[in-house]
Amino acid sequence: MKTTITLDRISPVELYGPANRVLEALCNWFPQLKVTARGNEIHLEGSETDCRKFSEKIGMLTERRLTGHVNLTPYDVEDIFDGERAAERFVLRSDAIIVHGLDGKPIRARNKTQEEMVKAYFENDLVFAVGPAGTGKTYMAIALAVRALKNREIKRIILTRPAVEAGERLGFLPGDLKDKLDPYLQPLYDALGDMIPGKKLNEFMEEGTIQIAPLAYMRGRTLDKACVILDEAQNTNIGQLKMFLTRMGSDAKFIVTGDASQIDLPDKRDSGLLKGIALLKGIKGISTIFFTPKDIVRHPLVTKIVKAFDADAKED
Repeated sequence: MKTTITLDRISPVELYGPANRVLEALCNWFPQLKVTARGNEIHLEGSETDCRKFSEKIGMLTERRLTGHVNLTPYDVEDIFDGERAAERFVLRSDAIIVHGLDGKPIRARNKTQEEMVKAYFENDLVFAVGPAGTGKTYMAIALAVRALKNREIKRIILTRPAVEAGERLGFLPGDLKDKLDPYLQPLYDALGDMIPGKKLNEFMEEGTIQIAPLAYMRGRTLDKACVILDEAQNTNIGQLKMFLTRMGSDAKFIVTGDASQIDLPDKRDSGLLKGIALLKGIKGISTIFFTPKDIVRHPLVTKIVKAFDADAKED
């Protein structure tokens, strides 16, 4: 289907935004739709459904600009898809959408424990999420952070994890420091890549809106107006965990994720994750969510694999 949208109430410059960033952000939600903008006309070629929805969103953006928005931004595009922005209006239910992925697919809690994690995030400033691999702890944490950034509840996202080897020596990996650390941070890049277009993600990282760094780089910083996620926290000792948690500044949200059954430290007894949770138990504003193998959302075999290894560990 081919159709043309004619802009007769708003100028293209007002609608498309600087460097056409608003239009590009809208197009990212319609990967199967061919969009060509020429003057005050937008030519569409694709399915009838995509053409209709795109036209509806153009109308919504036009109304926003004409009813008080000084300038449109890519955040306005996210708003018309995400609906209500304020965290206090977020209704926690089984089908509540946290954020939309690149293809428009809604990202939401997939089981009761993930729902508890989302609820804990909105009710507390520090959340521990502990459990086996495949339960979606890190993915949910990043989805919540991306949502907060899009809704302008925070100014930046900071993701960190300890650079602890799981069978490899860091010094023997090729490249400079960034090249050596990137493999440890790849799961964080992957999750972000599901939720933010590649070009926009690169912009965010270049300008420091999204920062990904090893835990050692957190020392001495005060992290304000940010959602800060510490991943693989089982590989921190109690001193490192304390250092990280005391970086919390005003209007900050901290999420700590980890799996106590996958400690890569030379001496597993050095892990500070469960020790830290025990020390902070009962403090208002801190919540701990425990995931179990029943919460695994990856391939069904992952649940059986986790149970088999856990059973073997208990026998030892």
